[in-house]
Amino acid sequence: MGSGGFASLLLRTSFAFTCSQRRFKSFSPSPSTSGAHQHHRMAAEASPSANDGAASSFPSDSSAIDFLSLCHNLKKTKRAGWVKRNVNNPESISDHMYRMGLMALIAPDIPGIDRDKCIKMAIVHDIAEAIVGDITPCDGISKAEKSRQEQEALDQMCKLLGGGLRAKEIHQLWMEYEENSSLEAKIVKDFDKVEMILQALEYENEQERDLDEFFQSTEGKFQTEVGKAWALEIASRRRGH
Repeated sequence: MGSGGFASLLLRTSFAFTCSQRRFKSFSPSPSTSGAHQHHRMAAEASPSANDGAASSFPSDSSAIDFLSLCHNLKKTKRAGWVKRNVNNPESISDHMYRMGLMALIAPDIPGIDRDKCIKMAIVHDIAEAIVGDITPCDGISKAEKSRQEQEALDQMCKLLGGGLRAKEIHQLWMEYEENSSLEAKIVKDFDKVEMILQALEYENEQERDLDEFFQSTEGKFQTEVGKAWALEIASRRRGH
């Protein structure tokens, strides 16, 4: 949506936005980062729509499509680790999250674990990268600063979505993952590492590369039995290692 569209939307919904400000925390826009200036502006200008009269529940049609359009960046942004190693046709961020969602879907039942929550967490854990991109340790950005930038981006995305129940659910899932504060978060963090080394194995086999550093980076870091078991299976399939 262009700036003219957002201006019109803001005029139509100024009363609803004034009321919604009393119910929801306001989010401040951050400075633009690497090619995402337009999306920062979109997130900063967006407000809940009064079309459905329920800004506190679900996003309007307009907010939903704006949010999904922003998430297009996840489909077209390549995972930086593979790009830096000159892997041919590297996966996108959304490719990575999709297979993690499948991992959560097919994982064995574990007492006390909400599988549906794991699936949801898998498909939102990197969602802030739609704005900040895929920040890696090689970029010289501290973990604390990376987390700050991503949380700021997440806040903007939740505002763009309308700040209602769906936005709050995404925010809660992302925070649990970021803080490793639930059993589901621990499993999904393991899936994040498992998916990476499985992809590394596939690139090694398809492109005759040595990506051992990715395997080494995960050694001793798995928190769950399913994560450890799947990582062991992947390691057993490597050739010449």
